[in-house]
Amino acid sequence: MSEEKKSFEEKLEEAKAVLDNLSKPELPLDEGVKEYKKGVTLLQEASEMLEEAKLVYQELDDAQQTD
Repeated sequence: MSEEKKSFEEKLEEAKAVLDNLSKPELPLDEGVKEYKKGVTLLQEASEMLEEAKLVYQELDDAQQTD
């Protein structure tokens, strides 16, 4: 499944898994950096999805108030 097609919830779950991986003391530094970057990307994508949903909600709410 490509990153763009994952749902908001799936992205958050994957970010939680990344956080769990980063908590492991045996994780090598290079893998930790990769996991960190992956987690940041997932959270940015989830944040963008949330902002888009807010805009859609606001547009619908505005349209309903003008009717």
